[in-house]
Amino acid sequence: MKTLERYIIKRAFFAFAMTLAAMTGVVWATQALRQLDLVTSKGQTIVQFVSITMLAMPFLVVIVAPFALMISLILVLNALSSDSELIVINATGGSRYLVLKPVMIFAVFVFGLSASMSLYFAPLGLGELREEIARVRADLIANIVKPGRFITVEDGLTFHIRNRSGNGNLDGLLLHDTRDEETAFTYQAETGQIIEAADRTLLVMQNGTIQRRPKAEGDISIVRFQSYAFDLSNLIPEASDPVFKASERSTQNLMHPDPDDGYANEHPDKLQTELHERFSQPLYCIAFALIVFAFLGRARTTRQNRSVAVLASICACIALRTAGFGITAITGSNSTLLTMLYFVPIAGIMLALWAIMRDEHMPMPRWIREAVDGLSMMIDKLAARLNGHSTGGAS
Repeated sequence: MKTLERYIIKRAFFAFAMTLAAMTGVVWATQALRQLDLVTSKGQTIVQFVSITMLAMPFLVVIVAPFALMISLILVLNALSSDSELIVINATGGSRYLVLKPVMIFAVFVFGLSASMSLYFAPLGLGELREEIARVRADLIANIVKPGRFITVEDGLTFHIRNRSGNGNLDGLLLHDTRDEETAFTYQAETGQIIEAADRTLLVMQNGTIQRRPKAEGDISIVRFQSYAFDLSNLIPEASDPVFKASERSTQNLMHPDPDDGYANEHPDKLQTELHERFSQPLYCIAFALIVFAFLGRARTTRQNRSVAVLASICACIALRTAGFGITAITGSNSTLLTMLYFVPIAGIMLALWAIMRDEHMPMPRWIREAVDGLSMMIDKLAARLNGHSTGGAS
């Protein structure tokens, strides 16, 4: 690899890493807030909350990566022009392809990253996230015991807590149990905490009293305790098996769903759309790189305004991705539109290549021609294979 290529790739990687971290962090924060009440209602720590919501991070990377690539290349190419480096390359007789080659190497790397996330890591993370959410929703304290309210868990058993702190402690605990045929029990405690030990779920109460009152005639007895454990195991509802949506299923499952899978049998169109979407999404990385280079890869003097070119490249990339989202939204059960998921990014790639060739007034280099031919053959084989799987699944 030449010095110029290493120089451009190094700058692009640095800008991409910083941009991807910033954009993904912002998107993750907005998505994590949607699960804040559900997760923290069990009193989990901030570490547990972050670890659960981070499961969606690979999916966010798939969405953000093309835009992070676009911004990083705009920054790098604009800096090369501002420092007159593109002008020097052009003045020494160098072609634009000297800059295009490292740009494409960088784009292929981001393509590989996005493909691995889209095909494996993103559905794996979303599937685990669905299981965690199902587990939290089956939790007694998270869904039944509410601060300031008297909640009847089952006939003869009533809970009340004054407050639930962030570390999981239940303050001002009252538990009234009349399930015994002969005696009613009332438990009062300053604090309590849910723990799991020996496959049992226990409510451990601290500094309180137990009032025993016979339902027939008799005196009330009061017992003070420093620590007392109340068994909640028979009150915990069994967590039902979660129903995984198309985006939460592995790629292998989308290609060969279980014949007894109710969701797959009811929504085969969603599974097909999700499968083709996973294969087509990484192509936007290549398309964005070529579009940005088509607008900003040409040497300009310091007197020429590059703002229009920057704005045009951003608008073109956003328009292309919006078209892709639109095709995904309208595909539905129409399998003939599935090929449009590939057509949109490939059309962007071809138009950008045509603009670059036309502006350079040069024949296409051999390495670009071979790359385009190889990409076209790969897409044709992949489409034929996926259509074969889709036909087999439909039959």
